[in-house]
Amino acid sequence: MKTILVPLEESPGLDSQLETALLLALRFGSYVEGVHVRPELPDVGAWEGTIVTPMLIESFKTQDQEHSRRMKDRFEAFMQGHGIPRGPAMRPSDEASSAWLEEPISGLDELGRRGRVFDIIVAGRPGKEADRPATATVETALFEAGRAVLISPPTPLRTLGETVVIAWNGSTESARTTTLAFPLLRLAKKVVVLTIRDGMVSGPSGIEAARHLSRNGIEATTLDVTADGRTVGVAILAEAAAVGADLLIKSAYTHSRLRQMIFGGATNHILVSAEVPVFMAH
Repeated sequence: MKTILVPLEESPGLDSQLETALLLALRFGSYVEGVHVRPELPDVGAWEGTIVTPMLIESFKTQDQEHSRRMKDRFEAFMQGHGIPRGPAMRPSDEASSAWLEEPISGLDELGRRGRVFDIIVAGRPGKEADRPATATVETALFEAGRAVLISPPTPLRTLGETVVIAWNGSTESARTTTLAFPLLRLAKKVVVLTIRDGMVSGPSGIEAARHLSRNGIEATTLDVTADGRTVGVAILAEAAAVGADLLIKSAYTHSRLRQMIFGGATNHILVSAEVPVFMAH
């Protein structure tokens, strides 16, 4: 995990997003690239419910430039304040470095393309509130960039990946997500494979998953519980908190996004409710 992309949006959790990216970068000696994602004009017009006029476009450009400048200032001040040198790392290094992408990314499609040349994307935890990052940013990273996403909690933790809980449900997505997390799992002091019986699909058990980890040099214990009247997402977060996890490994959208949007699902609940960093992949 030597390259980290951090798409910044103004939100109360921005500092936590930067702190989470920093913890990850220090753990792996990573290059961190900050970027402002500029909304596409048609999207802005639809969101405002107004007709896009030249005057509106000019106003939007002015606001966007100011927003981009604020994000750059926040990013560079944060990295400088933590002693992270500027400049893109062109070769592997044990030291973290950072840089700001001067040209803003226009729209989520471009974010997806940019993300394909990074190992991981650190995003802020989305929410329904207007001042929270959009869920679409996380989904773009998962489906368009094809990369793992580390979702920061609203309040930063002091550690990352010392006690890791893997939310295992036996699915293809769960298997892929766990494999992508191997670099973090190999550095963990404690790994727990958690299965919520009510949320399992046809596939290997948690014991089999732990055995696979052991064969790869990652010792893990297992925790098998029932939801006991809770939704699967609520149960996962509660059990992760009970063991003191500072990182949750969770596959995204074992069921379709449409089904989760209509009926609810563990991914949606964890996306907007987790108080610990969540490593997700699809």
